[in-house]
Amino acid sequence: MKIAASFLDIKEPKCEELTKLDKLDIDYIHLDVMDGIFVENKTYTYEEFYDIVKFTTKPKDIHLMVSDVKKYIDDFSKLKPDYITFHFEAVSEVSSVINYIKNLGIKVGISIKPSTDVSEIIDYLDYIDLVLVMSVEPGRGGQAFMEDSLNKVEQLYSLREKNNYNYIIEIDGGINDETIKKCEKVDMCVVGSFITKGDYEERIRKLRD
Repeated sequence: MKIAASFLDIKEPKCEELTKLDKLDIDYIHLDVMDGIFVENKTYTYEEFYDIVKFTTKPKDIHLMVSDVKKYIDDFSKLKPDYITFHFEAVSEVSSVINYIKNLGIKVGISIKPSTDVSEIIDYLDYIDLVLVMSVEPGRGGQAFMEDSLNKVEQLYSLREKNNYNYIIEIDGGINDETIKKCEKVDMCVVGSFITKGDYEERIRKLRD
């Protein structure tokens, strides 16, 4: 299982702390991009994000929690991320956004909120590289893990096996050294406050164990 570390709650100075985290046993740096419209909270501008991550070497996994999806894709594609994930609930022309990201040479992910059923994205599963299951309400860190999200993981795992789809399954929200044990069928876990509110190296070791 891969670990994508979110720095939403990382200590100041963020650039310096993230550079430390970048040297540890994580697979991706996860960028939580919020616009204050699609979700209540707002994070940084592209320029501010760039200043924070510019010295890091780990591949980037970008999660857009925004309403003006294509504008943010234009900005954050400049970071040359491995993945850009947008919210199914934020767009009306899902296929258009999938193609927009793919045409930039970037792998594309769809994220679904806790209230969105897997059935709503079935038509797109053969065309994407990642499905991000939110195990909390998107928009802020430190929330408790929603057990119901594991039902979606099971569905996505089964659909992938049955239809030979190629997407990876990612989960985000409330992941710690206990809840990660319940995520056997997940390919990548996004972990934020569990890592960043403690000793980074020790917390990552607990996740790996």
